[in-house]
Amino acid sequence: MNSTSPHADVRIMGSADVSDEARIGRGSSVWHLAQVREGAVIGENSVVGRGAYIGTGVQMGAGCKVQNYALVYEPARLADGVFVGPAAVFTNDHFPRAVNPDLTAKSADDWEPVGVTCEQGASIGARAVCVAPVTIGAWAMVAAGATVVKDVPPHALVAGVPARRIGWVGRAGEKLAPAADGTDAWVCPTTGEWYIPDETSGGLQLASTPVADAPRPAPLDDPADHDEQDGPTA
Repeated sequence: MNSTSPHADVRIMGSADVSDEARIGRGSSVWHLAQVREGAVIGENSVVGRGAYIGTGVQMGAGCKVQNYALVYEPARLADGVFVGPAAVFTNDHFPRAVNPDLTAKSADDWEPVGVTCEQGASIGARAVCVAPVTIGAWAMVAAGATVVKDVPPHALVAGVPARRIGWVGRAGEKLAPAADGTDAWVCPTTGEWYIPDETSGGLQLASTPVADAPRPAPLDDPADHDEQDGPTA
């Protein structure tokens, strides 16, 4: 598949509609039937999937992935490493109406667009809807099909309609477990990274303690152990 892009060092499929006024970083790809509007900025090594829409002036950092048929309306802001799942939607209107009260068609001057902000490493699940204006905190995860109507703190795992926090996740995307030392720390069972509460954001932050010294998750209570201790039953 050869690029027909006017942008240097970027792979753009021939069926994609990419404005010459968009800025796309080196190593990025824009796949079939995607549209990237004028003034959009896409960082290096990012991917815009088949049929996705990137609105006018949307800002995307490096290493982002916007999957097939996702709709990212302006003025959304995506930091480095953001994942937007298939058919996810970022809205941009407080009070959506096609017409004014007198039934005249609304023009661009009749409404003020508001955007969704995704901080570093955040992930938005398939078919999730983020209702602007909201901020998805760093490394937070929005479950598939969720509807986000308020800010999501860093490292939060949210799900449902409306979305509510059901846990915490680390940078690896794994659900965090309580630390074994009885503190309010959380631990990634995969990497051993230790996370502590961040009073400023209401979420979590990566602790400065080295991974090797991080308290491990508390052991699970295995019912089989109790059976062995209690001995045979009648």
